[in-house]
Amino acid sequence: MDTATALSMELIELGRFFKITARRFDTGQSAPEMFSTAIDAVWHQLAEDPQAHSEFTAEYAGREIVHVETSGRGHVAWVAGYEEAYGPLPEVWFADANGTVDVAALAAYRETGRVVAEWNCSPAPGDDDGNMPVKAAR
Repeated sequence: MDTATALSMELIELGRFFKITARRFDTGQSAPEMFSTAIDAVWHQLAEDPQAHSEFTAEYAGREIVHVETSGRGHVAWVAGYEEAYGPLPEVWFADANGTVDVAALAAYRETGRVVAEWNCSPAPGDDDGNMPVKAAR
């Protein structure tokens, strides 16, 4: 897979993650855990351009979503919702920022359907007052 293809896959998955985020927020659930360092790295690159980041989150989540530092380890709760919408998680979710796949974690997911991981960030709504314009996510 070349870099352009990898970036496209990571951006596609980031968009899907933001859609899952919006659904979770809309139903009063907690923020989904960003356990993929590969996808998080793309999120960090996107965040370097605030306007592009705002447009991307509005397009996929229907609202502003921001990146917040938070850490944890355990069961990743949003995987079932992802699978209902898109099917099994692709292996990019188990890759590091250099594209190296954690084969053991991927195999465990494929065998059990569960993801147990560590994370150090998650999404949050962009405006504490709830005043961000919300548009329908595509």
